[in-house]
Amino acid sequence: MPTKAWSQPIKIQIGFGSRRVEGPFQALIHLAEHWPRRTGPRFVRAGIACKAAVEGRIDAEDARHEFLEAAKEVGLYLH
Repeated sequence: MPTKAWSQPIKIQIGFGSRRVEGPFQALIHLAEHWPRRTGPRFVRAGIACKAAVEGRIDAEDARHEFLEAAKEVGLYLH
């Protein structure tokens, strides 16, 4: 199972703290366990892309883009 890290981690807000998401596998965990709204096209696309990246079907950087957009949509992305 590929666990390729992203070229640059994505920092997201979790509760009162923050976390660095380093790759698609970690992103899947956050989508499943910490996401405030588990609906909508960006959430769905991020989940599909991260799963595909973990399975080696798409490039990890494509999954990073989808996860970043999903994080922005729900206000979790920290600049």
